[in-house]
Amino acid sequence: MGQVGRRSVLAGVGACALLPSLVRAQNVLPDAAQKELDDAYDQRTWAPNAQEVLARQAAASAATRKRIAFMTHAYGTAEDEVLDIFPTETPNAPVHVFVHGGGWRAGTKDDVSFPADLFVPAGVIYVALNFSNLPKVRLPDMVDQIGRAVAWTHKNAKGFGGDPARIFLSGHSSGGHLAAAMLTADWGALGAPATVVKAALCISGIYDLEAPPLIAWPTDATITQAELAAFSPQRQLERIRCPVAIAYGDKESPEFQRQSRDFATGLKDAGQKVDLAVAPGLNHFEILDTLGKPDGFLARLALKQIGVAA
Repeated sequence: MGQVGRRSVLAGVGACALLPSLVRAQNVLPDAAQKELDDAYDQRTWAPNAQEVLARQAAASAATRKRIAFMTHAYGTAEDEVLDIFPTETPNAPVHVFVHGGGWRAGTKDDVSFPADLFVPAGVIYVALNFSNLPKVRLPDMVDQIGRAVAWTHKNAKGFGGDPARIFLSGHSSGGHLAAAMLTADWGALGAPATVVKAALCISGIYDLEAPPLIAWPTDATITQAELAAFSPQRQLERIRCPVAIAYGDKESPEFQRQSRDFATGLKDAGQKVDLAVAPGLNHFEILDTLGKPDGFLARLALKQIGVAA
C-alpha cells in the first residue's frame, strides 16, 4: 500500500490525523483514534435504522422487477458484468445509469431496481449496473468494469429505445465515488465519446480516497499511491467537463458531509458547473429512498438534470 500524507479527516469530530502508511492491521494508531477514524466513515454508526432501510429498498426492488418489464444484458465476459435495462415507451428516450453502493464490498444491481418506478413513467430508461466487489477484484478493476458498462450502454442505446446523446449517470455511497470517477475516465480508450455522460448526480459519496484504505477495508484491498490519485475525483477536477449535482443527507457523518462540500467547492473553483444539495432530516441510507418517488429529494434533482417532469 502506498503512503498517504498527513491531513485531518475528522471535520469537527476530533483531532485524529492520517499518518504515513497507516493500515489497521499494523496497530499504528491508538485504539481510540482508530475507532474515531472508523466511525467517521462507518455510516451505520450514524444511522441506527440502516438494516431496516436496506431491507426495505431490497423488497421494493424485488417488487419493481415483478411489476416493470426489464432486460438483462452482458456488457463483458465476467459473471458479474451484466446490467438491467428498464425501458420506457417514449421513443429515443434519455437514459439514466445508476451505480449501486455497498462500501465497494457489497451490493448488486438487484438492490437498486426501485428507482425505475420514478424514471420509466417519466419517459426515461433506467439502467442498473452490476460489477464485481472487493476483494474479488481490486478498485481499478471495478472502475474499468463500470466504464465498459457505460460505454456499452452508449453503443447499444438505440437498440433499446435510448438516445446515446442523453446518458445521465448517478451513484450512491461507494457508487457515488465510482460515478464521480467515471467523470475523469479516458472514454476514447473505451470506444465512447468524451461527452458520453451528459450530467452526473453523485450521492453521499467519498471523493478523495486518502482515508478509506486506513479503515476496515479487506486486507487484500490494497491501493497504490498512483491509484489513490487517479481514482480520487477531488484530485482530477480539471478532467470533469459535464454538470455535476452533489447530494447528501444532513444526518450523515460529518466526514461524508465534508467530502461532498469539498468536492463541490473544488468543482466550482475549477470553473465547472456544480450544484450542492443537502437533504434535511435524512441519513446516508434514507436519502436513496427519495430517488424512487416522484416528489422525492433526489428524484427532483435527477429529473431536473434530464429535463423531464415526473
